[in-house]
Amino acid sequence: MENVKIRVGDFNFYYGKAQVLKNISIDIVENKVTGIIGPSGCGKSTFLRSINRMNDTIIGARAQGRIIIDGRNIYDEDVDVVEIRRKVGMVFQKSNPFPKTIFDNVAYGLMVNGVKDKYYIQDRVEKSLRDAAIWDEVKDRLNKNAFELSGGQQQRLCIARALAVEPQIILMDEPASALDPTATLKIEELIQELKKKYTIIIVTHNMQQAARISDFTVFFMLGELIEYNITNIIFTKPAKKITEDYITGRFG
Repeated sequence: MENVKIRVGDFNFYYGKAQVLKNISIDIVENKVTGIIGPSGCGKSTFLRSINRMNDTIIGARAQGRIIIDGRNIYDEDVDVVEIRRKVGMVFQKSNPFPKTIFDNVAYGLMVNGVKDKYYIQDRVEKSLRDAAIWDEVKDRLNKNAFELSGGQQQRLCIARALAVEPQIILMDEPASALDPTATLKIEELIQELKKKYTIIIVTHNMQQAARISDFTVFFMLGELIEYNITNIIFTKPAKKITEDYITGRFG
């Protein structure tokens, strides 16, 4: 039996009076890639951001239900949100490096968390850049501005930045949608490598990408979880006609 890393139970989410997630219950497996698909506005990104409480910053946003990570409901009142976000890293659709050097971008999270040991920081920066498959491209220019990197390199730098604080889970919100096919392929290859160490959840609009890189696929529709299964089953023998209609491009 595979280990469950995240257990979501009867989870609802609201922006003001508008309910955007309805009774979501799902077990997310450790060290696998779980892809989330569904039409625009169906709640995919809201669900993703619920897993590290990034929605907390939105006025009027509120959650009901449970998201349990390592036996703890992250929505309990006494939970340290900073600790949650250290454990659950996030990579966004558009690469968002800071206007700093390549080195300082990766070291940022460590410094914010009060790490002072410069040898430890150097070691983490190098390891994170290696894990993000970009070390060989940047090792001779760590003091250059991150904006000098290409779009694909910037996205891998942002992945390295997420890895530096040693998370257990990585959330990715369409991480390759702004990239060309070559850069996209590098990100996909990287995701396959990263799942050996991390539990990865990725939102994607790209059906082919979901089929290629996900071990499990979740189909969302209008804030509801319609179907969840092994990716191969979702794409070849979905249980529900609406899933089949979406995957085959009849709507969405």
